[in-house]
Amino acid sequence: MFSGSMVALVTPMTADGSIDSDSLHNLIEFHIESGTDAIVAVGTTGESATLTVAEHCDVVGQVVKQVNGRIPVIAGTGANSTTEAIELTQYARDLGVDAALLVTPYYNRPTQEGLYQHYKAIAEAVDVPQILYNVPSRTACDLLPETVARLADIPSIIGIKEATGDLSRVEQINTLCQTKMELYTGEDANTVDFILAGGQGVISVTANVAPAAMHDMCAAALDNDEIEARQINKDLALLHQGLFVEANPIPVKWALAEMGKIPTGIRLPMTELSEQYHQPVRDALVAANVLN
Repeated sequence: MFSGSMVALVTPMTADGSIDSDSLHNLIEFHIESGTDAIVAVGTTGESATLTVAEHCDVVGQVVKQVNGRIPVIAGTGANSTTEAIELTQYARDLGVDAALLVTPYYNRPTQEGLYQHYKAIAEAVDVPQILYNVPSRTACDLLPETVARLADIPSIIGIKEATGDLSRVEQINTLCQTKMELYTGEDANTVDFILAGGQGVISVTANVAPAAMHDMCAAALDNDEIEARQINKDLALLHQGLFVEANPIPVKWALAEMGKIPTGIRLPMTELSEQYHQPVRDALVAANVLN
């Protein structure tokens, strides 16, 4: 259903932490004009952990309304409570999203059976395409390929954002699921290799600041034009690194502010980018040809 460069969109905020709707709408237009293939609203990069439920739903609604069907919108609706995840997913469906992205329950460290039952319950409760999201470095919970294969038999579960950084999982999941699941990497730096190994695209942080290049790189890789894809990726390599010098979304929000796209606002406990990283991130933006 989805492929290419899907931006994990930041949630713009003013200096006092209030959501900046004008900047949000401008960012959406920037992505549509630049060829971004889909927008993921209120994922990790969108500071889902610090938005209230009302704000979370409001931002998703704003994105759906502004996009107006021009490209797909995927809403982050995961939670460590199954009941809460169902409620958020229902609300996102009612707002008109094209799919929901559901991170594995974090902190409470469920078993593989618990993960299966969690996702099964959401899929049975809400009729909307659903994408699993596996990011053990943040959640202390690894959704194993064997469990993904069990979930692939549920029709509304259509894909997985695999953010372990382990490229061998592409083949494992494709083999176990008999290609019934779409695979998206959550690691910008391995996007080309991930797609060439059999994935469909990336849910990207880098695409926030270099959307056109990320789209072109993914399109080349999906066309099996490895030479072109790797050439584009060379210009983005410093950016892939620079946007993770501190915890996401600290560097990417600073980068977008440096580009004049958003104000500098970010919510505690996240803080603005440490001064020691300003020049390295600025250099990465220049290398990627998105800042003079």
